[in-house]
Amino acid sequence: MTEAMIEVRDLHKHFGGSHAVDGASLQIRKGSITGLIGPNGAGKTTLFNVIAGVLPPTSGQILMQGEDITGLPPHELFSKGLLRTFQIAHEFHSMTVRENLMMVPPEQAGENLWSAWFRRDLVRAEETRVRARADEVMKFLTIDHIANEKAGQISGGQKKLLELGRTMMTDAKVVFLDEVGAGVNRTLLNTIADAIVRLNEEQGYTFVVIEHDMDFIGKICDPVICMAEGKVLAEGSLAEIKANEMVIEAYLGTGLKNKTLKENAHE
Repeated sequence: MTEAMIEVRDLHKHFGGSHAVDGASLQIRKGSITGLIGPNGAGKTTLFNVIAGVLPPTSGQILMQGEDITGLPPHELFSKGLLRTFQIAHEFHSMTVRENLMMVPPEQAGENLWSAWFRRDLVRAEETRVRARADEVMKFLTIDHIANEKAGQISGGQKKLLELGRTMMTDAKVVFLDEVGAGVNRTLLNTIADAIVRLNEEQGYTFVVIEHDMDFIGKICDPVICMAEGKVLAEGSLAEIKANEMVIEAYLGTGLKNKTLKENAHE
């Protein structure tokens, strides 16, 4: 039996009378690239936020490789290797692309006042290692040509690659990507897809991807999980999901079942 990286059990997140996540249960297999789809308002991003510690759950349980992580704050989950990116990239605008990457590794010696004053050789050696790693990451993601540009001035697609690069600067185990394709041109989207697949195959990353672009989902994700109204509706290959009557109903509504999911998944 394949090990579960993440297991969600009967998860609820309520905002007053609104049940954004309403009894969702699912498993994310270790080493998989799992797609998470669903119509707008299905609860996908809220589910991400609860798993990643951005929001506390109303009830339910979240396990990471069998360990209960329910309600842990993001910095503790970060130390365990659970990372989450956002639909709108959260870069440091006034810092260069390289500097954004070098900021990621925690507990660097230069952050300690004593080390900064009295152990400068240690600080310099560590900075050299972190800089070298940042350069490796940029080369891997084919953004080394913008290493010295301010992150606030690069394109939306390059910012998404930078966010992916930031996950590579630490010991990530599972990465939650929220609409990585939003506002990204097709060429850069293909670059992002290739990077995700390589990280999965070569470095063992587990990914969970929210995305409305079914071509992107079909290219990299297996399995695909569909949510609707805060619940998990179906799971399977993209072909199985697109043929599922409940999924078609959730996306399209009664009377529109002859239209394909792909044609209407961007609404």
